Amino acid sequence: MSRMLPEHEMIVLPALSPTMETGTIKQWEVNEGGAIEEGDVLCEVETDKAVVAFEAVGIEGYLAKIIAPDGTKDIQVGHNVCIVVENEEDVAAFKNWTPDQAISTPSPAAAPSAPASTQAPPAAQPAGNWPDHEVIALPALSPTMESGTLSSWGIAVGDEIIEGETAIAEIETDKAVVTFEATGIEGYVAKIFRAEGDKDIKLGEPLFIVVEEKEDVAKFADFTIADASGAGASPVAAAPAAAAAAPVAAAAAVTGAAVASGDRVFISPLAKKIAGEQGINVDQLAGTGTGPKGRVVAADVKNFTPAAAAAPVAAAPSPVAAASAPAASVASTGEYTAIDVTNMRRTIAKRLTASKNTIPHYYLTRAINMDNVLQLRKELNSISDSKISVNDFIIKAASLACLKVPECNSAWMGDTIRQYNVVDMCVAVATPTGLMTPIVVDAHAKGLSQISSDVKSLATKAKDGKLQPHEFMGGTFTISNLGMMGIDHFTAIINPPQACILAIGASTQKVILDDSTEMGFRAMTEMKVTLSSDHRVVDGAVGAQWLKAFAGFLEQPITMHL
Repeated sequence: MSRMLPEHEMIVLPALSPTMETGTIKQWEVNEGGAIEEGDVLCEVETDKAVVAFEAVGIEGYLAKIIAPDGTKDIQVGHNVCIVVENEEDVAAFKNWTPDQAISTPSPAAAPSAPASTQAPPAAQPAGNWPDHEVIALPALSPTMESGTLSSWGIAVGDEIIEGETAIAEIETDKAVVTFEATGIEGYVAKIFRAEGDKDIKLGEPLFIVVEEKEDVAKFADFTIADASGAGASPVAAAPAAAAAAPVAAAAAVTGAAVASGDRVFISPLAKKIAGEQGINVDQLAGTGTGPKGRVVAADVKNFTPAAAAAPVAAAPSPVAAASAPAASVASTGEYTAIDVTNMRRTIAKRLTASKNTIPHYYLTRAINMDNVLQLRKELNSISDSKISVNDFIIKAASLACLKVPECNSAWMGDTIRQYNVVDMCVAVATPTGLMTPIVVDAHAKGLSQISSDVKSLATKAKDGKLQPHEFMGGTFTISNLGMMGIDHFTAIINPPQACILAIGASTQKVILDDSTEMGFRAMTEMKVTLSSDHRVVDGAVGAQWLKAFAGFLEQPITMHL
């Protein structure tokens, strides 16, 4: 940091989509001098995919300087966009700050957000007497990924890595289990730092070493992260590095970083304020921080108890012992069972809470006669090798209804409403780790047989945790079907930035009047559906038009083929 300026952090533009290389600042949500709490929206950024909220992840303090004002275009990922200070009185010192005063290296708090794609971060330069090598770090495998769990290795020490062919590892992100592929990486594996099952590995932390020559592999037998230099060796990962057979848990490393910082407890201004209000001595918070480099943030103070403070400090002297066995995912007591929250579950909770709290939902329910669909399905399945389900008819009908009433096939983008000309249908699938919404691309243009094949393939991948990012990120409309589980009726939460989601209930038999029959009545199969809509995008009358079109396609399914 500049010696003439108070302590501060340079916040860089993170990668907000897997393919994002540059972004445009649409609008700042925090003014200079404004307080920032973790989780706040700093600004709206237009990426190559959509306008996305840049949230304060691991960032707390006061906004001292906006470097890239509203409307700034083509900002490279990793370039500075603003400055944050811990103390409000330090804001004034940056009034006349200019970019030439910036340091070349981003602050530790911002660095993990910098990777712009699934390509590994830049390699470290060789240090000491070690042969030429690259330190390969954990890349961002989803736009919201902050850390990952190493599910399994696809390589071993001595193996050759071929670019585009080698599957390096399976990483559990906040979205799914994703394959870390060899993109821009070739050579031989000389050292592996992490063991299968390691959790909460931060972006940019070293995973393994690659060398060009196979004969150099043996020379790295005693190599540690402390021997690495440059960007590949992160401060958080350096302490627990040893051999791949006994890595230290990431949680213990974070705790160690906070305790080893010296007498000073690193704490955000907001956290310090809350601690004062609650009568908590700041020194008691040492080792409880969950922010960058163990910094104490507001949530840590709110969750603080004296007993909780003692536990991390007591655990700190023996982190290696903690790593000797994988952390249990379930902790049982006599009164309850504590289940670890996975990255995916944490993201689902965050997104659904934001959707319910910020989107003005309204709901429209309609009953649909399914007799003709069931009859047509029976006839098709009798002559076709591929078995068509009722859900396949629903996907097709919903896709065509989206073309007929395109207002429902839209997304709220803040300053604009994005109306899609194609229908990429998201289908909710329950998996052991949480809800996923794989996408049937161009569903409006596909036949029932192709839709059926796509859904079966995507559902299997989702349940096995094998979906690739392009198979679940995006979409224009979502269907959630609990009817097959016997649920008659329910309402679903919108999947932002989409404007609508359709909840499908069970098909049930009911008796209706029918003068054309001898008894004057007959049985009918009825299905109830509920459309959840974003009132900012879809008015009630428009939602009703969509449901009318959807019901029309199902009640006269032959019209889907016209």
